[in-house]
Amino acid sequence: MTRDAPPEVLSSRLGYLLKHVYLRLTEESARALAPHGIDGRELAILAVLNAHDGLSQLEAAGKLGIDRTTMVALVDALEGKELVERRRSPQDRRKNIVQLTPAGAERLRDAEFARQEMERRFLAPLSSPDATLLIRALQSLVGAPTGAGQASDSA
Repeated sequence: MTRDAPPEVLSSRLGYLLKHVYLRLTEESARALAPHGIDGRELAILAVLNAHDGLSQLEAAGKLGIDRTTMVALVDALEGKELVERRRSPQDRRKNIVQLTPAGAERLRDAEFARQEMERRFLAPLSSPDATLLIRALQSLVGAPTGAGQASDSA
């Protein structure tokens, strides 16, 4: 599929550029993960659960920025694929701890490899230093407080 160049009037607008890069990344990610039977959101859940042992559904949702209802549906789907399992917390019987199954750990490993390869190809038009700089810049923006860099009214 060929893509038209952005209209000149939009070619330097941050919102336009980020939106269209995100749409392309989403398409590429879906294509890379499809053979593994999961999508990007499910991969993110598997990665967070793998990185943080013993998380409840609510704690994992908080780390991912997903509302509770959506998280339940996503965990239900992953449980249906036998990639995660819920267990009652021994410390608090009201909490469900969500853990990867052995199949989930294997799927995570394989899908992460596919994601990394997709990202490498996606960033290939950039030099390695530029790709690293882009990632670092985006990490800074994600972690920046709202309104950072705006002029203060109190001056």
